[in-house]
Amino acid sequence: MKIELHKIPVHKVIIGYKDSAEEGVVAYDGKLDIRPKYQREFVYKGNQRDAVIETIKNGFPLNVMYWVRTNEGNFEVLDGQQRTISIGQYVNGDFSLRDRFFHNLTDEEQKQILDYELMIYFCEGTDKERLDWFRIINIAGEKLTDQELRNAVYTGPWLSDAKLKFSKSNCAAYLLANDGGQLVSGSPIRQEYLETALSWINGGKIEDYMAKHQHNKNADELWEYFQGVIEWVRKTFINYRREMSSVQWGELYNEFKNKKLNVSKLETEIKELMQDEDVTKKSGIYSYILTRQEKYLSIRAFTDKMKREAYERQKGVCERCKKPFSIEKMEADHIKPWHEGGKTVAENCQMLCKQCNRTKSGK
Repeated sequence: MKIELHKIPVHKVIIGYKDSAEEGVVAYDGKLDIRPKYQREFVYKGNQRDAVIETIKNGFPLNVMYWVRTNEGNFEVLDGQQRTISIGQYVNGDFSLRDRFFHNLTDEEQKQILDYELMIYFCEGTDKERLDWFRIINIAGEKLTDQELRNAVYTGPWLSDAKLKFSKSNCAAYLLANDGGQLVSGSPIRQEYLETALSWINGGKIEDYMAKHQHNKNADELWEYFQGVIEWVRKTFINYRREMSSVQWGELYNEFKNKKLNVSKLETEIKELMQDEDVTKKSGIYSYILTRQEKYLSIRAFTDKMKREAYERQKGVCERCKKPFSIEKMEADHIKPWHEGGKTVAENCQMLCKQCNRTKSGK
């Protein structure tokens, strides 16, 4: 990882300053993405923004900033985005400080701001080196999300196209996943839709996928995959429920997309499970009915009162191995398993020693 410290005056940094809202903010004569398209909107509050300008006007040191050199030889701001935007906005006349805009200042006051030297580290290296370093320094201000950090590393035509489809307000992915009920949680502008799609398509190995496709001309493969997931969900689960937005649909699609499923039977079982008070995680129903793994349901546990009642009824003896144990060394178990219709009620509770409980039915 190569890191070089540069002192660059404000007037050079803000040359060509342009804020195009969701399309990003650029400066440094067009060579610097202050806020690339992959990052969220400007979030500094007025008092934070004013503090940046006061620091510069008084000649006090401003925290160092980090720019990453792109493959094209330009730069993106990794850390210092909001400070840089505050400076650009003030010089651009977008806000005043103590009722004085930049153009209201004396020539000497303007020169003091424009000649102020910003301490900026230029960073370059391999993808892995940059990503590791970025995660280390991402410790102050409005932190970048994991996906924003990945986007800062794997820049290129593929990412530009992926952001167009997954990272804009009301982007194609957002509109598709919300047409008829929300199927994906999160916000496109915070990169959560892109992160979700990448996690689904490559089994959670997001960085591997981005590195492999970084120089592709477009993100059509990811977009077509995402469309396939959403289409499969809509056809397989015919009635929308709000819990569906929390399901990892890609994981289910990858495993079950080619299997013949009885849609009406699935809906009947979903309806029953939604009404089952023992099922405490309703969003897990969709994974359960396909995988039959009860861990997705978070079945309601027996209360301490139920455990004590069963323990006393058994006189402290494990129902399986018939050995005595203190209650602390025993665990509650359904006499009639939940999947066979057994309920989490006192009458269906038995106490087993930890060893017996964990070996029963392969636990």
